[in-house]
Amino acid sequence: MSTETTIFTRMSALAEETGALNLGQGFPDEDGPAEVVEAAVDALRAGHNQYAPLPGVAPLREAIAEHQLRHYGIALDPATQVQVTFGATEALAGAILGIVEPGDDVLALDPTYDAYAALVARAGGRLRPIVMRPPAWRVEREAIEAALTPATRVLILNTPHNPTGRVLDRSELELLAEVAREHDLIVITDEVYEHLVFDGRHIAAATLPGMGARTLTISSIGKSYGLTGWKTGWATGPAELVGRVRGVKQFLTFGGGTPFQHASAVALRLPDRLLHEAAATLAAKRDRLSGALSAGGFDVLHTSGTYFLSVDASEIPGVGDALELCLRLPHEAGVVAIPMSVFTADPDGPARSIVRLAFCKRDEVLDEAAERLVAWRAEQG
Repeated sequence: MSTETTIFTRMSALAEETGALNLGQGFPDEDGPAEVVEAAVDALRAGHNQYAPLPGVAPLREAIAEHQLRHYGIALDPATQVQVTFGATEALAGAILGIVEPGDDVLALDPTYDAYAALVARAGGRLRPIVMRPPAWRVEREAIEAALTPATRVLILNTPHNPTGRVLDRSELELLAEVAREHDLIVITDEVYEHLVFDGRHIAAATLPGMGARTLTISSIGKSYGLTGWKTGWATGPAELVGRVRGVKQFLTFGGGTPFQHASAVALRLPDRLLHEAAATLAAKRDRLSGALSAGGFDVLHTSGTYFLSVDASEIPGVGDALELCLRLPHEAGVVAIPMSVFTADPDGPARSIVRLAFCKRDEVLDEAAERLVAWRAEQG
């Protein structure tokens, strides 16, 4: 069991035991668009309740191809270049297990979503961290060069980035693309927060020069449409890479979630203004929580996208590190948070004092959490 999974389980248990507000896990406490939920009900009543075909139902594969063309100018064959999965995590599993060979080194931005390390290890590879440092969390050439080895074969690229909330800019992406081309790397991009950008602009790595033929792009319906429990994701890209995902998936879940696949096709064809409105709503929630915490004496780091913001606890008296703090907060402040150190290769490294909070919650929950944390902070002196 990974450290992150362990801490999430532990913190969720603490939330139940103490009645603390849970800002640890990244899922909304409100449903997504009503028309999408109704589309799932319609699919159930229409009899879409049996196994979906291995590649995914045709309407969703076509809608995903339309989405990639509309947003990024990427033309795809829905039959061979789109694979529907049980959430982005299964797409990651299929990609990593299908591409990484024993002995391969795999680059990933650090802090790192924990599924990457677990899946790379399962494939017999080694995860090599490209360390990003707070408060800017930028990708630097020196960090990439320190992570590269002669055995490097794959780069996992996550932007907008969980857990830091960074949206990589063009210069950072071009630097990573240069490395991928120079070292002939396959690039697996995790873009599940692609539409939840508040500052800057999300740039799909596959659109950069020389990257389309080597990039497998992963996303899902869950984050953009606030329907994380549907677990409907996809992988797109060159037919050969998509085929590797498909070859693994047939021995994982094969096919399912059929009514949600049909409803997800409806979601992807809704007006893009709904995505803009969702991003604007989340940006307001970010500002609501970060503003209250900053006014209350917390050192809040800037976040440009995703569901998360970070707080540097290093200046709070009596706090040893973020892990210790997160174990105290449910009892002392009535709030659950997650230490950034569980996402890093070096728990004692630059993220040691950083705490991650999810702001994808109702306004009244955010207000109450901020009030509790500010009162706790005042008691610390």
